[in-house]
Amino acid sequence: MAVSFLTLALLPPAALDRFWRRRLSLFTVSDHPRTVLSLLSFAGFVLLIATGLFGSRDPLSNPLPLVIWTLLWAGFTLLQGVFGDLWSWLNPWYGPWRVASRVFNLRTDEAEPSRLPKWLGYWPAFVLFFGFAWFELIDPAPDDPSRLAFAAGIYWLLSFAAICVFGYEDWSRRGEFLTVFFSIVARFAPVQREKGRLDLGWPGAKLLSASSLPASGTAFLLLALSSVSFDGLSKTFFWLGLFGVNPLEFPGRTALIGIGSFGLVLTFILLAAVFALAVSLGQRLAGDGQAFEKAAGLLIWSIVPIALAYHIAHYLTALLVDGQYALVALSDPFALGWNLFGTADRMVEAGVVGAESAWWLWNLQAGVIIVGHVLAVLIAHGLAWRLHPQPSRAALSQLPLTLLMIAYTISGLWLLATPTAG
Repeated sequence: MAVSFLTLALLPPAALDRFWRRRLSLFTVSDHPRTVLSLLSFAGFVLLIATGLFGSRDPLSNPLPLVIWTLLWAGFTLLQGVFGDLWSWLNPWYGPWRVASRVFNLRTDEAEPSRLPKWLGYWPAFVLFFGFAWFELIDPAPDDPSRLAFAAGIYWLLSFAAICVFGYEDWSRRGEFLTVFFSIVARFAPVQREKGRLDLGWPGAKLLSASSLPASGTAFLLLALSSVSFDGLSKTFFWLGLFGVNPLEFPGRTALIGIGSFGLVLTFILLAAVFALAVSLGQRLAGDGQAFEKAAGLLIWSIVPIALAYHIAHYLTALLVDGQYALVALSDPFALGWNLFGTADRMVEAGVVGAESAWWLWNLQAGVIIVGHVLAVLIAHGLAWRLHPQPSRAALSQLPLTLLMIAYTISGLWLLATPTAG
């Protein structure tokens, strides 16, 4: 990362700009199947809720927790980061909203003034994302099928009601946290869709053309990174030892609700404070009077590769093992002895994360984190040139942020290597 920073400081901005702009045109894609695919996604969601309520009580045999926590949150995020905005096609709200708008004559003209107050920014999405992170990381039983079915069903209904009140585009862009998160991740993808045409470019190239986010959008992205980081930290011997918890006698999640809630908030506050400090110091070094909020809202896009890298590295083992359980459970969703896809009798191979493959797995996770941070340095420099056209000032402005990224890389590698419990 340090070498990347020094190299970029010496290269002319025009050459790097030409590099980022290179694209390979692939083919065009029509929007017509979008409503149908969304309705199919909604039907699948309803079926999953039914399995949560009436299927097996075992989280490793019920498709609902496996699909939501493993296939959607862990796996689909990776697909978004590679193949672009697939979520816009599979979003389980879009199809039902299109049907409801026709039946009840709801507003569909997004050219009309927004009914979601502008001053709210991304705060609705931030609050909902925090609730999601708390449920995943702190709640005593987020894997319990009936508990998860109730939470997911209520959330779908509340979001659909908000869409009917504020409009699909308004609520999806700033209120529904999954859509906001997935659309941010999709900006990193090498596969991009512009006006119906698919193009292949460099990973992260679209982040360089992003607009500066308001404080609420900056907070949302920082929460996406800090929540994954805390998930790794909360299981370490170091963290548990700070509160007098014997990691070899793990007391369970119920006993750690207070500690976990405190840690989730504290991790976000510390990351936000350090990021703000790095941006502020960088602007002082550059010395050309750019507004702090504009600089922070633009440079926060460089966090996307880091957040995606941490997400992949953190959830990789769960995806490899629990993904197999998902294949088994989907063949027999209600535990009635079915074998819909021929995978109900499949043996789950936990050896993919066993002792023999641990070295390869750790190095893969470490490599993902390092590559993510190097890409973040590249993107941060491109964004800095938008703030400071003079190359020397752009390089100076990035020095504190680069040091922060190096420190975060070291902490990420430590989290991968340190003993964990629970």
